[in-house]
Amino acid sequence: MGIATDIILLVVASFGCGLLLQRLGQPVILGYIAAGIILGPHTGGLTVSNIHEIERLAEIGVALLLFALGLEFSLKDLKPVRKIALIGTPIQMLLTIGLGWGIGLSMGWDWKSSIWLGGLVSLSSTMVILKTLMNQDRLGTLSSKVMIGMLIVQDLAVVPLMVILPQMSDPTSGLPALGMAALKAAGFIAAMILLGTRLLPLLLAYIAKIGSRELFLLAITAIGLGVGYVTHLAGLSFAFGAFVAGMVLSESDFGHQALSDIVPLRDLFSLLFFASVGMLLDPVFLMDHIGQIVVIVLAVGIGKGLIFVVLAKIFKYGRVVPLAVGLGMFQIGEFSFVLAGVGVSTGSIGTDLYSLVLSASIVTMILTPLVSGQTARLYSRSKRRSRDEPLKLMNVPDEGLRKHVVIAGAGRIGSQVAQVLQRIGSQVVLIDIDHGRAEKVRLLGLPVIYGDASHEVVLEAAGVSDALVLLVTTPDMVVSRATAVNARRVNPELRVLARTSDARFLSVFKEIGVTDVVLPEFEAALEMTRLCLLHLQIPATEVERQAGLLRRELLAPFLNEAQEHKTLAQLRSAERQFDLQWIRLSEMSPVVSRSISELMVRKTSGASVVGVIRDDALVANPDAEFRFQADDLVGIIGTDGARDSFMAMAVAPDVTTPVDDRT
Repeated sequence: MGIATDIILLVVASFGCGLLLQRLGQPVILGYIAAGIILGPHTGGLTVSNIHEIERLAEIGVALLLFALGLEFSLKDLKPVRKIALIGTPIQMLLTIGLGWGIGLSMGWDWKSSIWLGGLVSLSSTMVILKTLMNQDRLGTLSSKVMIGMLIVQDLAVVPLMVILPQMSDPTSGLPALGMAALKAAGFIAAMILLGTRLLPLLLAYIAKIGSRELFLLAITAIGLGVGYVTHLAGLSFAFGAFVAGMVLSESDFGHQALSDIVPLRDLFSLLFFASVGMLLDPVFLMDHIGQIVVIVLAVGIGKGLIFVVLAKIFKYGRVVPLAVGLGMFQIGEFSFVLAGVGVSTGSIGTDLYSLVLSASIVTMILTPLVSGQTARLYSRSKRRSRDEPLKLMNVPDEGLRKHVVIAGAGRIGSQVAQVLQRIGSQVVLIDIDHGRAEKVRLLGLPVIYGDASHEVVLEAAGVSDALVLLVTTPDMVVSRATAVNARRVNPELRVLARTSDARFLSVFKEIGVTDVVLPEFEAALEMTRLCLLHLQIPATEVERQAGLLRRELLAPFLNEAQEHKTLAQLRSAERQFDLQWIRLSEMSPVVSRSISELMVRKTSGASVVGVIRDDALVANPDAEFRFQADDLVGIIGTDGARDSFMAMAVAPDVTTPVDDRT
């Protein structure tokens, strides 16, 4: 069956290795690489026969990954990182080339091979970093935007490197080719923005009207790969063209649907990419040159990582960003394979250098998910020793705050919660490292501290030792964990409410003593379930019971067993005894214009009136002299029989029971 057999072997082996690595708590992509090593030509046994064809298919995986990234990407996302991407990345590449040159000279290589080494190690792996960010649920964070912005510029830089490095003996001859490549790139981007924003959405709109899901999937795949192929013919990067096509489509009305359709295809082809990387690794060469490879991996990993950390700090990124960027982008990227191939074909470098860089790059790719996964732990440790974050108090009372609420994050969620607390007279203070957000809430008259909430000195300035509650509104697990740990170190009795986008982190929050955790997507799903059941005419009591069951099932890992069983028992007992129900009074209701005492509601029905909504205002616990009016929404509690009795009393004869859907 030829290549079909090879793909089947790779998919089956990748599934097995990926499942094993996942059970061991490691990233799935390491399983894909392991499958490639097992089926590669250097390990014996069962071997993939059409390696070159698999590598070609892997290029499609890179293109589809960048196409999907472009669909998720918006030019607005580059605004916070445009300076470090456009200015910092060229600086990083020059510094890394210098680092590689120094490593090469120290290993006894000539100056030309040393410069080539620097060029090869200056590129990071777009594929590995994106997959790692996805697995760690960090896409969308500021650190991920910095990395993606720098990766885009690095990928663009592959073209000039392919022109310049082979021409080092005669640099002037490479300048015309470099200028032509720059003109091609600028022309392509301009054409895509001008034509793509008009023609591609019209094409997708036409396909959508036909109503064929298969044609829509085929259309977006053809657009991503077709545009990439056009850029390849123009002498530019295939993957870069696919990314620009996705970015253009993201601005259309079909971006979200295109992304959801392309994801399964992207994941399948990216599997082939990582497996093909594994097949390139020669264990025999690795062991024979282990000393040199270890030196290159350590020198490049540490040196390149430090370059990223320093640059992030120079461009004024604080908190976890420099550490996350350094630990995430230290590896040697997949485009180094392409660049090294050009070096071998032009005679600029020997096969030994090619094999060394190839082996070192694969090792750094394998290490990336493991090293990047240490970001949270290392950041927490560094914050215990560091006390140099900016700190500025605005609208904070001179006498300080006591028995107040501290909100870490002055974005939409934090500012809205703060305004509610301020309205009801509770003391509150917000903390945010973003000066723009801090300034906005200052203008609202809210107390705010400009600083890093995960830093103990900032938490102390917010009076966390005397606070009752801490709200951590950021979805970033690294920052949330550090903030909660440091806050509870200052005030062990503090109640901490945190936010997370992944239920897998519940056990982590439980370990560090977080009191309650909010999962926004789960809350949205719960509310949609509740509304759906109400529209299906399911009784409100049953709706709330089902919602409670869903909530308890999700939060079970967050509760200890004794507390969980106790809570469940109490809730089930309460459900049997009484429940809240709302009843709307019609004009013909016998209770209209009569008071609660006249009706002897409690004595006659056994139910209790706990609230009345009238003209959109709630009257809580109305007294005995309260008189009902038409269109009142009456809230009662009691047993099923008691509530039925009140409904019989409140509903006019021959009128349908006016039960409202609110609970």
